[in-house]
Amino acid sequence: MIYGLIDRNIYEHYTYMSTVFQAIKNKQTQYNWLISDCECYPRNTEIEQLFNQKYCWLSGDELTKLVAKEDFQWIWGVLCGFDKDIPLDEILKFPLPSARDCNSYYNNPVSLQHPLSSLEIIPSDSSWTLLISKDKAIIEHCLSEYPKAEILSVFNQKQF
Repeated sequence: MIYGLIDRNIYEHYTYMSTVFQAIKNKQTQYNWLISDCECYPRNTEIEQLFNQKYCWLSGDELTKLVAKEDFQWIWGVLCGFDKDIPLDEILKFPLPSARDCNSYYNNPVSLQHPLSSLEIIPSDSSWTLLISKDKAIIEHCLSEYPKAEILSVFNQKQF
């Protein structure tokens, strides 16, 4: 089963990954990350160049260190977390996820955009953050940290 939440209330008009990582109890370190359709504006030129590519591939530790180095604003993006035993070449056999065309998140039941991912974090137009996971405990912890966030399937029923 897939679980999801939408947060339109933690902050207005931005997503910072340090806050998201705190909400998921730093479980990002347990995954490797494919980051695609990314629009963000770090001051550090090396970080900016990394995200100006079609996609980037980082370990959870690398992503954590990057965010610790500079916790910049994410406008758009899809951060897909994969079990560490899944190789990148298997992951790239599927289309790259898109933050701007993410209809799979707004379906009931909610689904992950990449079929091999376990966790997806989606900053959406600086307006909200979506979190989709196979691990119900991640979603439940986020909801306890941020009670104004909404279960995505309930949100979808109200909107569509």
